[in-house]
Amino acid sequence: MRDFQQPGRSAAIATGGMAASSHPLATLAAIEVLRGGGNAIDAAVAAGAMLAVVEPHMTGIGGDCFVLYAPRGGDKVIAMNGSGRAPAGLTLERVLADEPDGIGRYSPHSVSVPGAIDAWARLVTDHGTKELGALLHPAIEAAENGYPILGRVASDWATETERLAADTETARVFLPDGTAPAEGDIHRQPQLAATLRRVAKEGRAGFYEGETADTMAAFLRSHGATHTAEDFVANTPDYVTPIRTNYCGVDIYQCPPNTQGITALEMMNILSGYDLGKLDPLHPDWLHLQIEAGRLAYRDRDGFLADPEKAKLPIEHLLSPGYAASLRALIRLDRAMTDLPPPGRIEPHTVYLTVVDKDRNAVSFINSLFDHFGSGIFCPKTGVMFQNRATLFSVDPDHPNCVAPGKRPFHTIIPGMAVKDGRTIMSFGVMGGHYQPFGHVHLVSSVFGFGLDPQAALDLPRVSHDGLVLEVERGIPEAARRALSAKGHDVVVTDHPHGGGQAIRIDWERGTLTGGSDPRKDGCAIGY
Repeated sequence: MRDFQQPGRSAAIATGGMAASSHPLATLAAIEVLRGGGNAIDAAVAAGAMLAVVEPHMTGIGGDCFVLYAPRGGDKVIAMNGSGRAPAGLTLERVLADEPDGIGRYSPHSVSVPGAIDAWARLVTDHGTKELGALLHPAIEAAENGYPILGRVASDWATETERLAADTETARVFLPDGTAPAEGDIHRQPQLAATLRRVAKEGRAGFYEGETADTMAAFLRSHGATHTAEDFVANTPDYVTPIRTNYCGVDIYQCPPNTQGITALEMMNILSGYDLGKLDPLHPDWLHLQIEAGRLAYRDRDGFLADPEKAKLPIEHLLSPGYAASLRALIRLDRAMTDLPPPGRIEPHTVYLTVVDKDRNAVSFINSLFDHFGSGIFCPKTGVMFQNRATLFSVDPDHPNCVAPGKRPFHTIIPGMAVKDGRTIMSFGVMGGHYQPFGHVHLVSSVFGFGLDPQAALDLPRVSHDGLVLEVERGIPEAARRALSAKGHDVVVTDHPHGGGQAIRIDWERGTLTGGSDPRKDGCAIGY
């Protein structure tokens, strides 16, 4: 039980349904769908659409989506890859001719075809109970009539003022009165509302075909991209086979590559050889072990992750117990590694939400534009801000993630699901770009290894390694920082919090749901 004299909040507990997201309006949209008879898929899509309006710097209909879904809380977890592909004209030769050093973060070539709406529509058709149009209605109203800017949104938005001001139309929408909206201001996006209304009426065709697709493709080409209307028409989401490992006695499910869920699983495999009972969540030895496991797993991520339809990936090898043991043998408790072995051998800014309904259908749902406001390329006629995921393509022709037409780029966003004894026991996710595998390890170990409830686990201060320095949040105790420095880590107190996150735990014996929402964001968990 938490110390009620200290800052913080209790976990949400309910018996019916529950939703947790990074924004109260999105959580409320999900709850209203649940109480109106919709299921978890319906509620997640409604919340995702709302987040695409009220957190426009983090997500949008110009971005992508990944989903894990456990029908009736069973162990048959369904995975959806809703990430878009490179346009047909985006060849390596074209990229190198325009950008010899690779695709820039805000380049027109950084825009892959948005996949989110296609994924939403497919999920609702296959697993929902409501019409897509009804689920988009709350988001349409917010975009059209206005929504209040919350504190974390205002803080993030203000950091992008200079970039948003570079284009007149972008500034008109996102810098009203010449400045970023402040906390409490009301913001509107009428063009986005009109596009969502078209999708509500026509389904996925309202975005990927006809006037909207033609407008978006022509606009992107006017900025130097290669997109055509046919690239939008050809987009499709895919059901994929989830990958998993067992950690702390629980089966942890992730979406397979092209996203980095395998990185979290590899970290967990390495860490499974250590006894958490002798430590605590903020013990410097435990933080050190996570950091070292992360450095090894991220090295493999950067060496191998790509679109499995276009490249052969050593997934079984990377998740094998023997490989984890060989990596574990490289880690010393008393000091940080100085040299990492080559990948694969020992010698040689995102939104996440989760919903569980009364029937215990569980959804782990994540959407993103990647960077704050994605590519920064905003189509004024449609209200669509485009993602910049294709900036993660390599331009090394020998790398499995090398850019190619129709190829999905490496992705950072990863939903998670925990299953034990044939039942789903937690739906969870952590935002934060490259930080996310660290976040999954922090959350899963805190809940299943140290016995914390989801809210207490999300409240804990965090660490992350960026490949050069160890970035610690201010909440990491000074004694732990000193101990990590003594082990050889270059410790830096970060100016920005690490990610955000949500989780809902299912207690089948008591019939309750326990949810948490990250204090680093504006959101909440609500149940009924």
